[in-house]
Amino acid sequence: MPLGSFYGGTMYIGIPKESRPFEYRVGLSPAGVEILTNFGHQIFVEHDAGAGAGFSDREYEKVGARIAYSAQEVFGRADFLLKIARPLKQELEWLNDGSIVAGFLHLASSSQDQIDLLLEKKITALAYEQFKDAKGGLAVLRPFSMICGSMVAQIAGRLLQTNWGGKGILLSGVPGVPPAEVVILGAGVVGTSAARSLIGTGAHVTVLDSNMAALEKLAERFPGVVTMFATKRNFERATAFADVLVGAVLVSGQRSPILVTREMVRAMKPRSVIIDVSIDQGGCIETSRPTMHDNPTFIEENIVHYCVPNIPSVVARTASHVFVNAAIPYIADIANLGVDTAIQQEPSIEAAVNTHQGKLVNLVRLSAKE
Repeated sequence: MPLGSFYGGTMYIGIPKESRPFEYRVGLSPAGVEILTNFGHQIFVEHDAGAGAGFSDREYEKVGARIAYSAQEVFGRADFLLKIARPLKQELEWLNDGSIVAGFLHLASSSQDQIDLLLEKKITALAYEQFKDAKGGLAVLRPFSMICGSMVAQIAGRLLQTNWGGKGILLSGVPGVPPAEVVILGAGVVGTSAARSLIGTGAHVTVLDSNMAALEKLAERFPGVVTMFATKRNFERATAFADVLVGAVLVSGQRSPILVTREMVRAMKPRSVIIDVSIDQGGCIETSRPTMHDNPTFIEENIVHYCVPNIPSVVARTASHVFVNAAIPYIADIANLGVDTAIQQEPSIEAAVNTHQGKLVNLVRLSAKE
């Protein structure tokens, strides 16, 4: 997607330091800032916003950004705010009425008071996880999903260790001892990336999905992977033999459906591992609840659960670079055309709108654990 034309106005764009714990990524790297300043936009970057990803204030200043020394200043100056994680309620209150905020918002699993505030202030909220490319793929979410999937193998290998509460087995096995049984729910980008990384370790991988075309594609690409159609009975069978269960389910703009019940978790082998990558959309396993990088696991029904919503944060530099590659064409179009025109002219951007002019758009909220 080429960068769009310029409508001629200067937009004030804010990049705050992420405030949620263990969120090391940044809303835009210096490379992305340089693209926007070349269009004539003014960028305000909060002091040390890029430090977690290895970007200094000086790097931002060299490409034309101005450094601000408080988050409130960045939020207050911005016509267009670039975030990674969903803003906190206090941060939403700092936004000007009618401004634009973009981030991995996951509003389908957010608290109602945050949505009410977005509507009250008539903020245009754009969810990166819903931007679509010309083929209908999730253009900005895709590279982050690939990172999450690629990290599943190293997370699973560690959590299976006895000192992490696991059953003390090696993913790959050794001659005379079989490898770990890994079950992945979902054959999308996360599931496929996870399957690739796990096969590389020597684990035995089974993938379930309700999309037969996706299963056929996966089976052709990785002949050693076992595929199963997603039914309640197959969930019960697969979870019962899994040493590692990976939740990799996404329904764009909606809370993830619960596919694995507490009863199924209770029937799993003791000290097995659950990695619910879907937790940022509420989770697809009934016993899941969000955790953080400093204390990423908990035990429920004698099963080790890993439910960190921002897995890519701990590879912040890679994640920030890949984000610019995917998102900058859409960000530039919004800044250059103005949000209303961008929404009207670009179906890929329109698909990502969650709130606009005081109305809820492209967002379905199911009953969820808040």
